[in-house]
Amino acid sequence: MSQPKRYTITAALPYTNGPIHIGHLAGVYVPADIYARYQRLQGNDVAFICGSDEHGVPITIKAKKEGVTPQDIVDKYHAIIKTSFEDFGISFDNYSRTSAPIHHETAQEFFKTLYDKGEFIEEVTEQLYDAEANQFLADRFVIGTCPKCGFEEAYGDQCEKCGTSHNATDLINPKSAITGNTPTLKETKHWFLPLDKHEAFLKEWILKGHKKDWKPNVYGQVKSWIDDGLRPRAVTRDLDWGIPVPVEGGEGKVLYVWFDAPIGYISATKEWAQREGKDWQSYWKNEDTKLVHFIGKDNIVFHCIIFPSMLKAEGSYILPDNVPANEFLNLEGNKLSTSKNWAVWLPEYLEDFPDKQDVLRYALTANAPETKDNDFTWKDFQARNNNELVAIFGNFINRVVVLTNKYYNGMVPEASEFTSVDEETLATLKAYPAVISSSIERYRFREASQELMNLARLGNKYLADEEPWKVIKEDEARTKTIMYVALQIASALATLSEPFLPFTSKKLKHILCHSELDSESSWNDISTKEELLSAGHHIGKAELLFSKIEDTAIQTQLDKLEASKKANEAANKSVEPQKDEINFEDFTKLDMRVGTIIEAEKMPKTKKLLVLKVDTGIDIRTVVSGIAESYKPEDVIGKKVTVLVNLAPRKLRGVESQGMILMTETAEGKLVFVNPDAKEEAANGLQIS
Repeated sequence: MSQPKRYTITAALPYTNGPIHIGHLAGVYVPADIYARYQRLQGNDVAFICGSDEHGVPITIKAKKEGVTPQDIVDKYHAIIKTSFEDFGISFDNYSRTSAPIHHETAQEFFKTLYDKGEFIEEVTEQLYDAEANQFLADRFVIGTCPKCGFEEAYGDQCEKCGTSHNATDLINPKSAITGNTPTLKETKHWFLPLDKHEAFLKEWILKGHKKDWKPNVYGQVKSWIDDGLRPRAVTRDLDWGIPVPVEGGEGKVLYVWFDAPIGYISATKEWAQREGKDWQSYWKNEDTKLVHFIGKDNIVFHCIIFPSMLKAEGSYILPDNVPANEFLNLEGNKLSTSKNWAVWLPEYLEDFPDKQDVLRYALTANAPETKDNDFTWKDFQARNNNELVAIFGNFINRVVVLTNKYYNGMVPEASEFTSVDEETLATLKAYPAVISSSIERYRFREASQELMNLARLGNKYLADEEPWKVIKEDEARTKTIMYVALQIASALATLSEPFLPFTSKKLKHILCHSELDSESSWNDISTKEELLSAGHHIGKAELLFSKIEDTAIQTQLDKLEASKKANEAANKSVEPQKDEINFEDFTKLDMRVGTIIEAEKMPKTKKLLVLKVDTGIDIRTVVSGIAESYKPEDVIGKKVTVLVNLAPRKLRGVESQGMILMTETAEGKLVFVNPDAKEEAANGLQIS
């Protein structure tokens, strides 16, 4: 089967409510860019498409917080994101935005086509409503407990802990993110895409089809969704920010952002095709085109179930060939958090390391979260630069260029007779394009980056073993052959590094003064051509490809993170005001007893609650206590505690709690029990848990 020659490559549309950080880069944009650059080097026709997602609820929430309009927010961050991508070398053929007129037209036309074909269900349903805010609570306007994993801060559309997508009405104990009120239910009309109607198609296409070559995390999540049974999914929302629903009865409603956003890939392709004089339909409706979506794992269901169902329902579009979703990247052992400013922001990185785009690209690729969540640390970043890019890749190139200029005034020497070592080295060199291609074609970019570094290692070992600086004193002909072979490796590195290290590749091509290295077919030339740099060709002077990163630069970044952590802790630390005064008679009504915890277990599907059995001396009673984040059940058995025993019983998650445990905080903020034996605890203020 011949390989496709046309590729539509999409990268997830970033929300325009903040700048790009390293989690976005590692999960989506660096692997997508490697793949797009590689396909161009194969001589293929590539449309690498992305754009700003400007209609998400997080944007309206941010606008409310900052007291500006949603348009102000998207204009600000679209410009920041677009510039960051350009400065970082992400080679989009088009970076568009969903506020563009062409996107509004395309999304409304897509909706209208499905509407006219009878592909939607129109239903009046009860949705969560905040009476004080006078609006329905779509998606992230509501927070509650995830019905699947028990995470207590899940959004109305998705749980960020377990990744489950759900409806706002599925949440347990929902609260309005606008006012904090408990919402009511109110009737409203919406259109739904009946995913259950497409279940047979999805089973055939994904489960019985050829999609087992998808990553295990992608295939597994999709299979789980299908096995659980698909249900209709709303495609409209009661909001005033978004693309208006273009049919009768749609007044005051907009297209649901996850219906609107993936259509952004199509509208961005249209925009690019108009500008370049191309036919956009070739990239979306031609079976010879390979469609690949690069996303993070939180977007799997939308790109593998919902969007394909939309495309299938429309009827004229190709379906994705692969959806290589990555897992998440953590930072210094903790989950990346934009709200807590626990992130490495791309604009700040480019300001602090203006000439080290490729260093971050390499560090993120070498440690890519392809099969599991991985951790970015500044020490690893420094080590990748100093021990690999500088000491291996940069060292080899520098030695080759310096020696060529020293011995031959920058001219590629004529090789004489090749030894078996020379022939073996050149044969190994010729195998590298296929080896790296194989890894990239299977979306194993981490593996591919290490094969590239292995080629630089091959060059270093060859020079170290052959020692031209010693041989030159006794065998000039042999030295010429050694340097000729080393220059062929340098030439290959200039081309093969381009998808991974584009700035380095460009600089190396400039040093080698070889215009042919810029030709689209040069990747495969490495395997087929007799020589890459001919004898007599002049190269330029040596320039350092990479420079060492000192400890002080790394410490600056670590200090910045530590400052963020402290600022976040200070911002979230609140002191409760003094409650109303009580008289002595009120206090005497409290019956506090010293008891012993004799049993303890975690309350299922909660983060904070333990169910305790306490011997109070007068009885053994059940107390539900919110201390699970501070104590494991096995740690509290046998502890002496102070119990408020005459508090009216109260049911928590179906369990009757017959009292309260008294707790206190130490000066360090540690939650501890109040008991007669603890001097430290007695000296601190009281808490009830």
